[in-house]
Amino acid sequence: MNALVERILDLPPRQRMLVFIGGGVLILFLYAYFFYWPNSARIEGLESTRQSLQSDRDRKLALVANIEQTRRDVTQLDGDLRKAVAQLPDTKEIPDLLSKTSSLGIESGLDVVQFKQRPEVFQDFYAIVPVDILVRGSFHQVASFFDKVRRMDRIVNVNDVSIKTQPNKLDASEITLDTSCAAVTYRFLDEAERERIAKQKEREKGGKP
Repeated sequence: MNALVERILDLPPRQRMLVFIGGGVLILFLYAYFFYWPNSARIEGLESTRQSLQSDRDRKLALVANIEQTRRDVTQLDGDLRKAVAQLPDTKEIPDLLSKTSSLGIESGLDVVQFKQRPEVFQDFYAIVPVDILVRGSFHQVASFFDKVRRMDRIVNVNDVSIKTQPNKLDASEITLDTSCAAVTYRFLDEAERERIAKQKEREKGGKP
């Protein structure tokens, strides 16, 4: 690895800049490959699955002619429903999920410079939970962090990736990257929250304060 870095540093400035730009493009490709493409439709797919399973469960409950079989079917559907819902955390789980995401950066060898949660954005049935992240480290450490986040049980998307190179004060042969991004997770709204948001939208639509 050190030999590769020395070879890069010995390149003419123009070629060295092309190598740095190429590394940034590679990280952006890894982000798109690991996060954007696989997860772009997962949140809507989960809600569709949840609604379908819940409707099927309710239909089974109405089939009282064969109550024992119906009970077994409902138990199976409840299990499937819980698995679908489990991919999105509830309100109480959000702090632990964000803490785990930050810990993954540290485990990857990164210096977590910033980890700041922004206000939630409410949709009809779920809330978007964005977090601004700035980490500092090598290319391999950043790639390892992205891969670990991708493998989490909960859905955590990484958006708006920006990369800047920084000189390493301890070792001039090492290339340090400042990588900023927005980690976004989601949570289902409970019934009370959905009702509150629906009423708020009605008030806004009617022009009431």
